[in-house]
Amino acid sequence: MEIIRFAELKPEPWRNGGGVTRELASHPKAASAQDGAWDWRVSIADVGSAGDFSTFPGMERVITVIDGELLLLTVDGEEHPLEKYRPFRFSGEAASASALPTGDIRDLNVIARAGEFKGYTSIIELSKKRAHPVFEGQLAVLLEGKASASPGADPAETAEPADSSDGEAAAPTAEPVELGRYDAVVGSDTRSPEILGRGFLAVISIDRVEHAHS
Repeated sequence: MEIIRFAELKPEPWRNGGGVTRELASHPKAASAQDGAWDWRVSIADVGSAGDFSTFPGMERVITVIDGELLLLTVDGEEHPLEKYRPFRFSGEAASASALPTGDIRDLNVIARAGEFKGYTSIIELSKKRAHPVFEGQLAVLLEGKASASPGADPAETAEPADSSDGEAAAPTAEPVELGRYDAVVGSDTRSPEILGRGFLAVISIDRVEHAHS
């Protein structure tokens, strides 16, 4: 089970210097945040002053306010009031600028190369009774509240009786790991991590766009 600790991420200046961003994940991993060589990126940005957003030609963006009340986003001259926890999709090529009528905000950014990948953000309320699984191609970020993550059962182990006599089969009962605010759990299909708790979770899905072959 892979957990990305927000506290360990290094703040990077925006391309245009207007704020700072902490990158949670990107693909391919070797591409640096500055050169835009990645095909998709998930990051959390601090917006402390009004001004222009960086442009990302050939990309599509989904932005979600996760701390603070309101971001007034102007995209190609049209104003969009973005309230907390309401994801908004727009073109990375568009001229976009922000105003902060209620003060500083923090936002969650999902940027994906148009035509190759599609990024989605959903905000869900956690339950203490029913664990929320995180699948392959997903990233789950704890936005507020208290929650813990534990590795789910391995489908191979549950499908057939374990033949090991050393008790190793009991691995799914591994101790849950406490999550801090903005920590991210990386999804997996072999053993989908499960999150239990109280609060709000952002679930980010990155889907590869299938191209029709003629």
